[in-house]
Amino acid sequence: MNKNTSMIITVVLALLCSCCSLFTCVMGFGGITGNGTYNLGGAEQPMPPTAGYALLCVSVILILVPLITGFFLLRKKPEATTISDEPLPPAS
Repeated sequence: MNKNTSMIITVVLALLCSCCSLFTCVMGFGGITGNGTYNLGGAEQPMPPTAGYALLCVSVILILVPLITGFFLLRKKPEATTISDEPLPPAS
């Protein structure tokens, strides 16, 4: 894989993960402060603080995904040693 493909993958992942992590971070803070609500087919209920903390943890993981991907895709890989086909000189 060349550098251009690695850069494109990293940028796309960064855009996708940053949008998701921003949303989960806002919902997490809302849940922790008691301002978040959710509606699962019934009446609207306040979000429990544990759900807020879980959303913040997911947000941190989503922020780390493009960083780790960029590190592994864009790092300089060690050069492979080439094996020579030349014969070895005789030992004296």
